[in-house]
Amino acid sequence: MTQRTITPRAELHTHLGAAVDPVIMWTIAHRQGIRLPVKDYWAFEDMITMSSNEKNKGVYEMDRDYYHLTELIQSSPEAIEEAVHSVIGGGYRKCNLVLQELRFSPMKRNRTGERDLDFIILAALWGMRRAMVEYPQVTAGLLICLDRTFTPAQNAITLEKAIRYHADGIVGIDVAGPDHHAFSMAAHAPLFARAREAGLGLTVHAGETGNLEELQYVVRTVRPQRIGHGLAAARDKKLLKEIAKQGITLELCPTSNLRNNILKSVDELRTIIRTFLDNSVRITINTDGPEMYRTSVVKEEEFLLAEGIMTRQEIEQCTNWAFEGTFIPRLPVTPRARAKRGSR
Repeated sequence: MTQRTITPRAELHTHLGAAVDPVIMWTIAHRQGIRLPVKDYWAFEDMITMSSNEKNKGVYEMDRDYYHLTELIQSSPEAIEEAVHSVIGGGYRKCNLVLQELRFSPMKRNRTGERDLDFIILAALWGMRRAMVEYPQVTAGLLICLDRTFTPAQNAITLEKAIRYHADGIVGIDVAGPDHHAFSMAAHAPLFARAREAGLGLTVHAGETGNLEELQYVVRTVRPQRIGHGLAAARDKKLLKEIAKQGITLELCPTSNLRNNILKSVDELRTIIRTFLDNSVRITINTDGPEMYRTSVVKEEEFLLAEGIMTRQEIEQCTNWAFEGTFIPRLPVTPRARAKRGSR
């Protein structure tokens, strides 16, 4: 067998609902007797993925038209175990992802209380453990998502579950979901403090849709270790300095931001990324969901290189920042050490 040296990679921002191979989702749906809106596999694949010429009007449309179905299919202990297992193994095989953080909302997978949250989370953890036994080169951790469409009381329940299973592999929490008129970041401040006190890593979706005021609150009051997207920070030089000073790492998802119409053009993406790098802001390169957007960390890197947005050296620095910024307490061998022995 020819030996190849493959760059070790890490991904910190992937949603389970957008990360599972459509053929696996198709099989899970039929095994569970879920009535799908289409009978043809290829029509189903088109429903839960986006081609390069497709765009959503925004993240609300993405959540309504894509995640609603994928989260329904993953709504059982058996389904989520298989889903998590497949994503972690597939990431290693396809991209040499030796470090993966995978995030999901258990409350969006319990069928409005029909399923038990503990069993959903335990099944996800077992799927992760199975994958790490099969692929001992990989270190993985799960993030539990609070959601903007839930009340603080509902999100508090989810947080307590994350704390309960922290020692088993729940490494952090996130706040996800499209903007919602009833959601208050300030009302959730006690939950963030509780998570930090319990030792969980903290990342927050903020600044994705341009809400600069909310992003400012997150940086100055919540003070998470990482922020999902954070694009709006490019408009505020003072905020950029604060992000850099605090050492907050931004989790960028270039293809996702373009497909969800958050960014209108590659030129806008280029301007934002160059602004972050020029202001010493740590960024990482992620997919948001490799299967939904038909991408991968490798493809994201190739895209950024081909468009002249980043240099190879800058991309390697982003990889290092991803390894340094992970919430997983026991790191694998460093990227440089792995590269030396990475032939297989």
